[in-house]
Amino acid sequence: MRRLIALFGCLTLTFACSTPDPAALAPAPPIAKVEPTRLEKHGHARVDDYYWLKERENPEVIAYLEAENAYTRAMLAHTEELQETLFEEIVARIPERDASVPYRKGNYYYYHRYVEGGEYPLYCRKKGSLDAEEEVLIDGNREAEGHQFWALRGFAPSPDHTKLAYAVDTVGRRLYTLRFRDLATGADLAEEVADITGNHAWAADSATIFYTRQHPETLRWHQIYRHEMGTDPAADVLVYEEADEEFSSYVYKTKSERYLVIGSDQTLSTEARFLDAAQPEGAFQVFLPREENHEYSIDHVGDRFYVRTNWQATNFRLMTAREDATAKENWIETVPHREDTLLASFELFDNHLVVSERSQGLIHLRIRRLSDGKEHDLDFGEPAYLAYVGDNPEPGTTILRFEYTSLTTPDSVFDYDMESRERTLLKEEPVLGGFDKQDYVTERLWATAGDGVQVPISIVYRRGFPRDGSRPLWLYGYGSYGSSTNASFRSSRLSLVDRGFAFAIAHIRGGQEMGRQWYEDGKLLKKMNTFTDFVDCGRFLVEQGYTSPDRLFAEGGSAGGLLMGAVTNLAPELFRGVVSHVPFVDVVTTMLDSDIPLTTSEYDEWGDPNVREYYDYMLSYSPYDNLAAKAYPALLVTTGLHDSQVQYWEPAKYVARLRTLKQDTYPLLLHTNMEAGHGGATGRFKRHRETALAYAFALDQIGVTE
Repeated sequence: MRRLIALFGCLTLTFACSTPDPAALAPAPPIAKVEPTRLEKHGHARVDDYYWLKERENPEVIAYLEAENAYTRAMLAHTEELQETLFEEIVARIPERDASVPYRKGNYYYYHRYVEGGEYPLYCRKKGSLDAEEEVLIDGNREAEGHQFWALRGFAPSPDHTKLAYAVDTVGRRLYTLRFRDLATGADLAEEVADITGNHAWAADSATIFYTRQHPETLRWHQIYRHEMGTDPAADVLVYEEADEEFSSYVYKTKSERYLVIGSDQTLSTEARFLDAAQPEGAFQVFLPREENHEYSIDHVGDRFYVRTNWQATNFRLMTAREDATAKENWIETVPHREDTLLASFELFDNHLVVSERSQGLIHLRIRRLSDGKEHDLDFGEPAYLAYVGDNPEPGTTILRFEYTSLTTPDSVFDYDMESRERTLLKEEPVLGGFDKQDYVTERLWATAGDGVQVPISIVYRRGFPRDGSRPLWLYGYGSYGSSTNASFRSSRLSLVDRGFAFAIAHIRGGQEMGRQWYEDGKLLKKMNTFTDFVDCGRFLVEQGYTSPDRLFAEGGSAGGLLMGAVTNLAPELFRGVVSHVPFVDVVTTMLDSDIPLTTSEYDEWGDPNVREYYDYMLSYSPYDNLAAKAYPALLVTTGLHDSQVQYWEPAKYVARLRTLKQDTYPLLLHTNMEAGHGGATGRFKRHRETALAYAFALDQIGVTE
């Protein structure tokens, strides 16, 4: 079955507009009658009929979630064959046997590969040469046996390559167990550390490791411990604790491997501490004390630190500092600030500096030779794409490993000689089933927002796509945390595009696609810009003939799920259907509960609702609080019982309340993955069961059933 489909380029589809009556198909799930909870703040009272759904251990809550799942299955039972077809064709494009491009670290080449029938990768290495005998360090398929969920994080060989530190989560709540494997025997050592984050870094001696713990309730990363191999983890030493509830902490090693760094940050402020990696029992030294509205990050190569900073630089600039003089007055500017270009990140080499910059919504890679300051840019040639620095663990090379993808180009790995400027394609992700990138067209469009701002849109469709409003369109958005949504490739989308859809990304305010100010204009008391930008992008696409409201679908997840909830309240008539993954929809209640993960560390993103101005503003857009008695689009809402980022009860409450208010006959469906967390199902194939569910939901709304 996985070798099925190479036919969809030949299909001619007719789109119908059905209006199913959900009541005729299955009764809505009953929900227990519980005394409403009265929530008061700033003299304002809200009544929450579904507050009790946060009782994770309550059998009635579990029964309700299972009833919602049964209802979703019943409502989509007539699409089961379509779901199976979608799933089979999606996985048929993925080679069962595949491998990453190896990267060199020390005298070893590390990579991962997949075997036929395997859901999880094998983590491997070869010593000295790619022709050497393979060592399988971790077999993910074997490790995942007996677990519905399995995720690995923090794959970290020791500096002498004799041990491996890695962390595993088998629940989905992002509580990992840190384990150590003897690479000579392949056996795990007896010591392990439970309930940690999966963030850790080795000291230079290969016998000491630093790791991060999170708060048991809020899951805020707040403690850094030191563990010595061969000792009881109960005796591990706490080397740093972040007391400020708005900050989180983490640990890493610099590119030079000379220093260990503890970072502490929140939305608007950063503080770093560093320690000679050869002196693991020493005391970490503050690089620069935290300051309000000052964000910086550090790395090291040669004899100096490099500092990316927004000090007197909205879009950031790059500075250097001597190891013994890290105060700001000693910094030397290396890459100056530019008003129209965001300095996104940098990569260090002994003889070269690579700067990743974002201009007009696109990433550019600029390369500087340190000896004489000569620079050049890498050119990519497509109107919408993503280019980024790949695995470059060795600073003493002239070869830059970078990766490239676009809406029509699968993920591609290149080696680039920074001296000769020769570019070598090492691998383009294979897409089976007759895929040809020339069959597809990508564009960069610009929609005018209500305040006159130009908002970029990336779009892809099959060649020959008519601009007469007759075709469906899938519009994706996020727009929070300064996280830019890039125009990258996913072979699963072909199952929509080959059925006549266009796929588009709205690069709305709240990300950093257009620079730092793009983010500043989409958060706190300007958050409404994120939502109105998305609506304006949807209306623009309709006006330009790419689709029509009865064929326009929207998708977003997490903070993008907040976006989905907000836009369906603002402009429900614009969308035929909405897919909302793990949505953050109960903004006010969540931000008032400091025991919930992420709350206190995000006051600078959403505002502190203990302050009346922010409370009132959040209340004005919070999707749960603004549901109304009116018609809504068809809605598929997903969540995970063990979600640590957006608790399952937010989407559950949202759906329960909306059922009492919506005045339409479109389906309202809730799907809870009872074995997963924020990222959904694991496994390279089985995770696409949820992809197929979402696609079938949308296709069903426009009358495509096969």
